[in-house]
Amino acid sequence: MKKLIMLITFVASLLFASPAFAYTVKHGDTLTKIAREHNITLQELADANPQVSNLNLIYIGENINITKSIPANEPRIVEPVNMVLSDSEVDLRAKLVRAEAQIEKPVNLSLSDSEVDLLARLVRAEAQTESLEGKIAVACVVLNRIESPQFPDTLKEVIYAPGQFQPVKNGEINKPADEESIQAVKAALTDQRQLAPGALFFYNPAIATSRWLDTRATTLVIGQHVFKK
Repeated sequence: MKKLIMLITFVASLLFASPAFAYTVKHGDTLTKIAREHNITLQELADANPQVSNLNLIYIGENINITKSIPANEPRIVEPVNMVLSDSEVDLRAKLVRAEAQIEKPVNLSLSDSEVDLLARLVRAEAQTESLEGKIAVACVVLNRIESPQFPDTLKEVIYAPGQFQPVKNGEINKPADEESIQAVKAALTDQRQLAPGALFFYNPAIATSRWLDTRATTLVIGQHVFKK
C-alpha cells in the first residue's frame, strides 16, 4: 500500500498541477469553514463536491472544489485544451488510473449508543487527566484501528483484544464514562477524526515499561501522550 501511494504521489506531481479551483484540506478545516473563507454557501460547496458523502467528515490532503456549480439552464463555456502527451506520459497516466482504482476509500464510521459508551469508558480510563483534545485523539486511535487491516473490524474486538489496553486488564474500563469523554467520542465521529490521522498507538513515554513504540513514526503529541503510526 505504501508503494502504491508513493506511485500515485509521484505520477500526480509529474502530470497534474493543482487547479485554481481546488482547495487542499488542512488540519482543523471543516466544510463550513472552507465555505465561509471562500465566500460560498455550504450548500454550494456540497453541490460542487458530490464525492463528499458525509459533510461532517473530510480528510487532510483531500482536494475540495471551491467553485460554485453552474445551474443546468445556464450555458457552459468550455475552452478547448490542446495537449499532446508522449508515450511515456500516456503510460504514466494509465498507471495512475489503475493505482487510484485500487485505493480503499475511508469508511464513514457510526457507533451504536452502547458502543459510544464503551469507547467513552476506555477514553476516560486512558486519558482522564488529558484535555478534551487529548481525549478525542485517544478515541481516534481506536476508530483508526477498526479501519486498519492490522486490527479487528469491530469496536468491541479492538478494545478487548488481548494485551492492547491496560484499563481492560485492570478493570478501569468498567467505571462509568464522564461527560467530557462522551463528548470526545462524539467529536471523533465527526470531521475532528482528522485530529490523529493514521495514528494506531498512543503511550505516555514517562511511565511506559516497554519502549518498542519509540521506534515507530510519531504523528502528534498531546499532553502526556505520544501518538504513533
